[in-house]
Amino acid sequence: MSDDDKGLTNHEITICLEGGAMLGPFKATWSSEIVSDVRELSRDYDACMRGDKQKRFKYHLHDPEKKISHSLIIDFSRVTAIYDRVNLHTD
Repeated sequence: MSDDDKGLTNHEITICLEGGAMLGPFKATWSSEIVSDVRELSRDYDACMRGDKQKRFKYHLHDPEKKISHSLIIDFSRVTAIYDRVNLHTD
């Protein structure tokens, strides 16, 4: 894990579906101490777009600020885009 991967990142995920429907935005935080699938969701969707078969369907997105956990069960064949807005800390 590089130093860049150890820092806290705050994500806002919006998922676009066939037909124009949207899910989200979902706020989620990732760090080496917080278990959240926010990064894996984007990586897995990217791999699927490149032709890999989807292996995972359930993702947990954790928002510790509001003490909320979102569970997404999603079929990438119905997804047209995933928008991941990341708030970068400059501390």
